Amino acid sequence: MDSVGKRGALRATPPQLKELRTLRIAVIHPDDGDGRLLTQQLQRIGCLVQAFWPPVQALPEGVDIAFVAVRPEILDLQFEWARREDAPTIIAVMNYENPTIVEAVLRIGATAVLPSPVRSFGLLSALVVARQAHKENRSLCRRLRKVEAKLLGVRHIADAKAILMKTHSLSETEAYDLIRDQAMSKRVTTEEVASAIVNASEVLSLGAKKLEGKL
Repeated sequence: MDSVGKRGALRATPPQLKELRTLRIAVIHPDDGDGRLLTQQLQRIGCLVQAFWPPVQALPEGVDIAFVAVRPEILDLQFEWARREDAPTIIAVMNYENPTIVEAVLRIGATAVLPSPVRSFGLLSALVVARQAHKENRSLCRRLRKVEAKLLGVRHIADAKAILMKTHSLSETEAYDLIRDQAMSKRVTTEEVASAIVNASEVLSLGAKKLEGKL
């Protein structure tokens, strides 16, 4: 690669910056100098911005990032949208800090903090870094849920094999083959068949215990 090509590669725009013009941003901030400057700077970057104040309990669909002014008047608000699985990236805007305010920042799940008074310098970096951190956190959460589901499936298969081995005098291999054959015939996963076996066994066991209690 020649020197011109190398310089072009170095100047290639990162994908995190390319997406800025597609981002929908909610600015939850009083309509003061800070709020207006923040909105204007985001619009200059190319983002699609909507401003809200007083704070809203529901955001429009499709909001990617929310700047939230963390003030005493919001401390009792729940912000249910901030706890959803598809919650937007949250950046807290703080004009002072104390333990109560810091606790509120953590409670709303902010991934970055923007100090007030707002300045144009640092806004772009905070926006990009917070967005990237939020994406990575969501990716890790999805992977963790998949691993947890897989581990639960493995446990159900082990429990189902034990049930079949006990109730039908099967070997471990025969029990697994039976589970696999049922999964293939019903076009479901072995984990689903195993879970059904475990659930059925629990129901039968509970019914037997109730019957014994009546005798």
